[in-house]
Amino acid sequence: MTWTSSMSSGYSSLEEEESEEFFFTARTSFFRRPPGKTRADPQDVQKEREPHAYLSKEEVKEKIQSYNSSVTDKLKMTLNANGIYTGFIKVQMELCRPITVQSSQSQGRCPHSNNETAFYLPEGCVNTLHISSTNTVREVIEALLKKFFVADNPAKFALYKRCHKEDQVYTCKLSDREHPLYLRLVAGPKTEMLSFVLREHETGEVMWEAFTIPELQNFLRILDKEENEQLQILKKRYAAYRDKLEEALGGVWKPG
Repeated sequence: MTWTSSMSSGYSSLEEEESEEFFFTARTSFFRRPPGKTRADPQDVQKEREPHAYLSKEEVKEKIQSYNSSVTDKLKMTLNANGIYTGFIKVQMELCRPITVQSSQSQGRCPHSNNETAFYLPEGCVNTLHISSTNTVREVIEALLKKFFVADNPAKFALYKRCHKEDQVYTCKLSDREHPLYLRLVAGPKTEMLSFVLREHETGEVMWEAFTIPELQNFLRILDKEENEQLQILKKRYAAYRDKLEEALGGVWKPG
């Protein structure tokens, strides 16, 4: 298993344990969305409500054959003798708030140790997961967080599907019982028709009670650092204004 160093894409499996970590420190407050992370979808649907007519075994076989014939990135699906099929989905990480990351050295130790740090994931981060048709949305979320060494509660996150219908882009929140690989099979391999996005739950405001004490302490450290940086910027700006005003005043009162 390999990860690209630019974090533009990655590969992992629900059955694999190894991975490398690449993170960038947070540079903006978690009270607002970082630049470039706005969500400009024309329409967001809070919950997927469409009923699913699941396919028969023969229909699944035909769908997989059609799917594999259209694949251009070699990420094909495989149908097993028991009727369960495996394949790949790509998930874009659109996280607005920093995540609590646990270093690989501290894995398996006491949770919320001193080796945890708050980070923003870089913009455009996409992970490719190898999953089966039995894996649910909740299992996919947990696998993504595990691969990124995220110590946050998986309940804070939700998986969305983004699709195009009649020149409009719709983003629907999937229920925990949905099967992402089935949705991928039905939609076909083109991500323009269907893509998956990991986001925080849309609550309208930050639910501070959902965070642990170490997480809140990390947020306070981020705020203190940002406050000091902004203070230094303001001091430099007003010092420059003062110098220009004094220079202008000196020119006005200069004897002619």
